Amino acid sequence: MTAPTTAPHPPSATDPDEERTGGHGTEQGGAQDPTALRVIADLTLDADLGFATLYDAYQNAVYSTALRLSGHRQEAEDLAAETFLRAYRALCGYDPDRIAALRPRAWLLTILTNLWRNGLRTAARRPRTTPLAGPRTDDSPDPAAHQIPDPSPGVETTVAHRETGRELAALLQHLPPAQRAAVVLRHVGDLPIHEIATVLDLPEGTVKSHISRGLTRLRRLHTTPGAATSGTTAPSTTPGDPR
Repeated sequence: MTAPTTAPHPPSATDPDEERTGGHGTEQGGAQDPTALRVIADLTLDADLGFATLYDAYQNAVYSTALRLSGHRQEAEDLAAETFLRAYRALCGYDPDRIAALRPRAWLLTILTNLWRNGLRTAARRPRTTPLAGPRTDDSPDPAAHQIPDPSPGVETTVAHRETGRELAALLQHLPPAQRAAVVLRHVGDLPIHEIATVLDLPEGTVKSHISRGLTRLRRLHTTPGAATSGTTAPSTTPGDPR
């Protein structure tokens, strides 16, 4: 296999310590989705072809999930690039049986989530500083996120919808990491509960609780004037935190 030479690019506007290698098994109902089957078939035939198929199939899902988790475009791009790099390195050592058992989307989002969690732990160990006011940089939250969308589609739909979900994308940063990860993996990563439980290494009941509490908190924040611009974010605890 030839190592990838370019970093993943974010989707268009229309749109870790070692990671655990979760994401194996089958879709709900016992069958893989067609995209996953195509990725696995290409990986079985040729590793480089398979990786290209994997990247094309999931680059938007990985980047969108990274953006909702981190809240910063540059960080999301870095997380997505590192996710695919680690995936490529892992695939170099996978035998055909392990490739055949792979759940590509859940596997990639497991790598991504663990990278993000490790970043939270690293940031929590750094001394806190007060940044000086200045012009927006690429790593600043998107100011468009402060535009108030029509609440009619519902929080669940809006979290995943780029065009109407900009304010909620900012509000996600107010959730404790445990709730943020669960909500994003469910409504942006489009993973079923049992796969989120595997990704986060939590019981399914805990995952359901995190999603429910996170959505409830988003609805409350969504109706609070200025919540998206308050600059207050939830403490940087790890996603296993029960809050």
